[in-house]
Amino acid sequence: MPAPKKALRRSLTVTSAALTALAVLSPAALAAPDPSTSPTPTPPASMSTKGGARLGKPGTQVDLAGGAPVLPKDITARSWIVADAESGDVLAAHNAHWRLAPASTLKMLFADTLLPKWPKTTEHKVAVSDLAGIGAGSSLVGVKEEETYSVHDLWLGVFLRSGNDAVHVLSAMNGGVDQTVADMNEHAEELQALDTNVVSPDGYDAPHQVSSAYDLTLFARSGLQKKDFREYASTVRAKFPGQTEKDKKGKTTRKPFEIQNTNRLLSGDSDMDVYPGIAGVKNGNTTNAGATFTGVAERNGKVLLVTVMNPAKDEHNEVYKETARLFDWGFAAAGKARPVGELVRPMSAAQASPAPDASGEAGGTGSGDAGTGPVAGATASEGGGGVGVAAAVVAGVLALLAGGAFLVNRRWPLPDLVRRRTRP
Repeated sequence: MPAPKKALRRSLTVTSAALTALAVLSPAALAAPDPSTSPTPTPPASMSTKGGARLGKPGTQVDLAGGAPVLPKDITARSWIVADAESGDVLAAHNAHWRLAPASTLKMLFADTLLPKWPKTTEHKVAVSDLAGIGAGSSLVGVKEEETYSVHDLWLGVFLRSGNDAVHVLSAMNGGVDQTVADMNEHAEELQALDTNVVSPDGYDAPHQVSSAYDLTLFARSGLQKKDFREYASTVRAKFPGQTEKDKKGKTTRKPFEIQNTNRLLSGDSDMDVYPGIAGVKNGNTTNAGATFTGVAERNGKVLLVTVMNPAKDEHNEVYKETARLFDWGFAAAGKARPVGELVRPMSAAQASPAPDASGEAGGTGSGDAGTGPVAGATASEGGGGVGVAAAVVAGVLALLAGGAFLVNRRWPLPDLVRRRTRP
């Protein structure tokens, strides 16, 4: 689905196409500094204050009112954030707006930007040029030139195996890498993710390519409103088409092979269990970025988003272990810790409507809207993957068709598998 024109973005009638960005690339993003690769970096003395003044301060920001538990002491990440996915309240943060290399967590923005463009049944034959320019040492799902793949196959490759080859094929379908980078930067600005500057759509290290824990959380929150995004982000394993082979008699066969999600909170590993209630989202790891991760999880009806960037502690799966500890704290602190900031709404939504009150209606007078009711959770792909759910939150797709308001506090029902993973 093509991105709407700027004139349409100003309209009060905003459809789900508003998720494909509208603004021009921000000068601030173009001037973003290279990420530091120093082992002992220091955050800037002042950072963006988007979402609240405290989020622009270096160090940990938290308000332990109302008997909220103390934060875990063994969090070594350079930057992290814990937020309520529904209300947008930031419960705690550490250098939330520090511009750092994002690694493959940037694929959340890639997916949120391009997912609406094609039905998942669309097929594409891969040209040699589609796979040009993939960085050395990139993670790959195994896309082969001259083979045909469905869009569904390619998105599974992006989310489960973080396949840069799948990203480049989808970018080629979108008019090329340069066009896709421009689209992503526009969408980042529409989401008010102004710490972000995209240079490579797959998150591969590149000069001036930066994002922040705050922005990555905005990308997850926006993407999780899309049913397909939720399905792909929470699928544990699936079948991916193999290469066509011909036997001695000339008969051709194409056997699929299994791929598994590299998100260890979702799939588990030798040194960690699946996190109860986990429902996605995306992990990454590069030389400049170190390990990065954004996750969403549900417990007792509360949905939280946690982003962790580059833990200093060099242990196996450390980024997931620190994320799990922050999830545990967030669920224990929900309703007790006072917010230190908020996840902002997209530009089009903020311009079109006043902020909603506690009832979730703008000004308390809005009425129900067509197309904003609960959406059934997507089914898991072959192999028994769990399908996660994020709350229907402020991110761009739930714009009002009646009155121009912007709704929050809409929730999709959790599938049984995710419920079984949720602990009290």
